[in-house]
Amino acid sequence: MNPDQGMHWPISTDLTALRHRITQAATLAGLTGTRRDDLLLAANEAVINVLEHGGGVGTVTFWHDEEGVSVEISDTVGLLTPRDVDRRRPSAHADGGFGLWLMGQLCDEFTIHQQEGRSIVRLRMRLHPAFVPQPGAAVPQPGAAMPE
Repeated sequence: MNPDQGMHWPISTDLTALRHRITQAATLAGLTGTRRDDLLLAANEAVINVLEHGGGVGTVTFWHDEEGVSVEISDTVGLLTPRDVDRRRPSAHADGGFGLWLMGQLCDEFTIHQQEGRSIVRLRMRLHPAFVPQPGAAVPQPGAAMPE
């Protein structure tokens, strides 16, 4: 599914309702647990950025396909650019940047595009992420069930 076929919601100060919509849509698409919560937190940060820095007007678009779930958050000011996708953690004394850093930490994909005077943040989570063993963890043997 592409963004033109997805669900669209206007950004408002009713963050509770917006979070509920995203949670419900992600769950129905098959994204659950911590990964759904991470996507929700990242989307919430992006929406707050629109409210505080992006003119207060924008749209959240949700769609999914067989590989993953995507959320796009667009504003009407266009201050964010692709250069703002910076995964380095801001210093503890920085005035901002933690939300953008957090989005990059939480999501499998985090991009920013500019288009016609607006910024578009895209967050994506794969439904079936590749297994990456943690240091010191047992590595599954071929044919064994993968941990969730």
